Amino acid sequence: MSARLLEKYKGQVAPVLTERFGYRNPMAVPKLLKIVISMGIGDAKQESSKLEAAQDQLARIAGQKPVVTKAKKSVSNFKIREGYEVGLKVTLRGARMYELLDRLVSLAIPRVRDFRGLPASGFDGRGNYNMGLVEQTVFPEIDPSAVTFTQGMNIAMVTSAATDEEARELLSQLGMPFRKD
Repeated sequence: MSARLLEKYKGQVAPVLTERFGYRNPMAVPKLLKIVISMGIGDAKQESSKLEAAQDQLARIAGQKPVVTKAKKSVSNFKIREGYEVGLKVTLRGARMYELLDRLVSLAIPRVRDFRGLPASGFDGRGNYNMGLVEQTVFPEIDPSAVTFTQGMNIAMVTSAATDEEARELLSQLGMPFRKD
């Protein structure tokens, strides 16, 4: 069984993008390459239980085990030394990536309080989009009663689009609710 959004991309989104931007080669049509979810856990050194809990929650959300990231430099103001475990990240590709995007668009984003659409300022100029979530409980895999601390996360969507306009159209066609500016 393949991902629902992958079928939608092949059947509906790619032809719409080809017609709108006039691609001659089907390989030139922008596609979603990967989604990277990262969490920064500042006080992971003092409370290792926070890191373990966040690791478990991120694994439930993504469907695969996250990688623990370490500090590259020492920062005395933050009381961080080089090599301290300071965060988590997971990179999703293929069917898992489309499954996560489907859950994000259809389940998680509608559960965000006072949501008025995603800002277009999250594009980086090269066709990639970054967005942040304030808490992990918007995902249905996380039981809110079992959460001891709320943790935000950054979600980066890397596309093969050359421009932000192409990437925005791709993500809009896949169901991302952007603000009407």
